[in-house]
Amino acid sequence: MAGINIGKAPANKAVLPFYGAAAVFFILLAVTLLFHSDLLLGGYFNFRLLSIVHLTVVGWLTMLIFGAGYQLLPVICERDLYSELLAFLSFWLLLTGIVLLGGGFWYTPVLAGRFPLWGLLGGLLIFIASGCFVLNVGWTSRICKSYNIQKTFILTAACWLSATTLAGFLLAWNLRYPYIIHKNHLELLKLHVHMGLAGWFLQLIIGVSAKLIPMFLLGKSNKTYLLRNAYILINAGMLLFLIDGYFFSVTARALLYLLIVIAGIGHWLLYLRDVYKNRIKRPIDVTLQFSGLSFVNLMAALVFLTLLLTGSPLGNGHIAYGILAILGWISALGLGMTFKTLPFIVWNGHYKHLNGKGKIPLPKELYRQWLVNVQWWLFVIALYALLAGVLWGSPWVTKIALIFLTGTSLSYGLNVLIVLKHKTNFIHATSTTAPNK
Repeated sequence: MAGINIGKAPANKAVLPFYGAAAVFFILLAVTLLFHSDLLLGGYFNFRLLSIVHLTVVGWLTMLIFGAGYQLLPVICERDLYSELLAFLSFWLLLTGIVLLGGGFWYTPVLAGRFPLWGLLGGLLIFIASGCFVLNVGWTSRICKSYNIQKTFILTAACWLSATTLAGFLLAWNLRYPYIIHKNHLELLKLHVHMGLAGWFLQLIIGVSAKLIPMFLLGKSNKTYLLRNAYILINAGMLLFLIDGYFFSVTARALLYLLIVIAGIGHWLLYLRDVYKNRIKRPIDVTLQFSGLSFVNLMAALVFLTLLLTGSPLGNGHIAYGILAILGWISALGLGMTFKTLPFIVWNGHYKHLNGKGKIPLPKELYRQWLVNVQWWLFVIALYALLAGVLWGSPWVTKIALIFLTGTSLSYGLNVLIVLKHKTNFIHATSTTAPNK
């Protein structure tokens, strides 16, 4: 992390609440799934399952990404974050919005299938929060000293997020007031989902990983053309998919657009491979193992998506695809990267002004490594047991997997709490002089 310009980092109060809230939502979604595991063995268009999905992608993952993004963007641009007030505002809007939206989906069956107005309000607040994020990213990038592709990925991802949340709000509006949108709701839902996955999450992850992974591995790559190619291919594939899907519905042609996006992902992975080959840091710790696992799961998710588009019979295939994409890929990356970024943020707040003046702990000493190890094994067991349970349609295997996922969330939450509650531990340096002889 030595390459970070920590003088440009935003105040901790603009970043840390996102990490804390994300951990709480991760625990909440795991416990909710544990007590409602049957939701994973039915159809994917279920209001209560939609509630859990939104708790996951907004409350857990987007919340975490907002915090990391506000910390990293000033590093990439070597400029102060445009507005800490906007960051603080986006936190409360996102928090309130997901509580209302998630609750709206959850209680829709109780309300005879009519989506509540307060659920719509939640969707609107999430859209406004995404707008705050776009403004902060855009204005911080505007004053960036130099162009870099990482900044472009993050800014584009923010725009995709805003488009995704707007589309989600309109879909929720259509649930409340049917026939306002004269399109098949399930077809539009597919577009909404993949705007979020490939537009927001994928491009944000590419932008952030292209900065952080070389930093953590002490490696570099001069092949930035690979990232530029990835940017063009992914966005071209997404735009073609959305235009075709909106006007003509999602057909087998989507497989062609998927192949274009996969080609873009391949260029990104080649870039990371070059970084890995040129790394100085040889041992790979557990936090980076999560990154490796996430890339494997991304490939598996793409295979599942290809099978679904070609009409291959897969029991609960859509839900298995969602598990691989949301838990196996994005969540795995978040679980590992949390303990590469959060300890440094907290360390920066406690020890930046004390560095070199005495004995201080290292950032990696602010969390419990044994808890990360426990988290790793619990997560691996939970993920693949959950996939097996869903594909086999086994309630017992699914339930056991969710027990392990709950354990993962609790070990993660405890470690986050330990870092957030850290107290300054500083021993002043003592100067000694040689005795006169």
